[in-house]
Amino acid sequence: MTPERKTPERRGRKARRTRDTLAQAAFELVLDRGLRNVTVEEIAEAADVDRRTFSRYFTSKEAAALDSLRGDGDRINAALRARPAPEPPLLAYRRAVLDWLADPAAEPWHRRPRIFDLLVVAEEEPTLYAVFHHIRVDAQEDSVAIVADRLGVDPRQDIRPAVTVAAGAGALLAAQAAWVRGGRPDALPALVAEAFDALSADLLGEPRSAPAQHGGAPRQRRVSTGAAGTGAFGTDNTDSTDNTHSTDSTAEEAEESEAIS
Repeated sequence: MTPERKTPERRGRKARRTRDTLAQAAFELVLDRGLRNVTVEEIAEAADVDRRTFSRYFTSKEAAALDSLRGDGDRINAALRARPAPEPPLLAYRRAVLDWLADPAAEPWHRRPRIFDLLVVAEEEPTLYAVFHHIRVDAQEDSVAIVADRLGVDPRQDIRPAVTVAAGAGALLAAQAAWVRGGRPDALPALVAEAFDALSADLLGEPRSAPAQHGGAPRQRRVSTGAAGTGAFGTDNTDSTDNTHSTDSTAEEAEESEAIS
């Protein structure tokens, strides 16, 4: 290796260490004292640098405190790239997320110290949550490009990659929110699986008939009210229509659920 190449690489490593030190200082101070009780100057001092150095790496204390989460989107996208080509896009996204959660070397959120606490604070602090949102959006843009490449389409012309990622990322976000509010740090993988399972025929199918009432009361079903296409609940004292609809719906829902599970 020539001296000309060694110097930039050394500088790059030093810059990476400085950034990581600032991010760790912000992470710990925010969790120990609360976001509103920490200043940029205090973060810089804890990292043994000045305010100007902090500003070269981060635009705010929120960005510094959440910097450790930015790599998680990269890890999920790396797992998405590695999924087998024949897998349907949403299934590939789901399994990429679960691969990340199951990989101890990737340090997923439920295995990394205090990440649960950080996300609890992010739920409570609007400015912190806004930065977290931007981190997610950046990762999702890369995910869309990966899905588009898997499908062999231009994401500017074909909406399917964006829809796939929006659905998958939405399931992950719902699981993350339930995880934080549920207060069980070890529950994240199960909640993620449950959230992806919810992307099934139960959500995509037509509304089901109301359950039969005890005591012989007529059951309700949705009927058309005419050419306008509006719906209303009517009564039906026969079971033949409902049983046929239930059988067809069950078969369709099983096919839909099998396709994405």
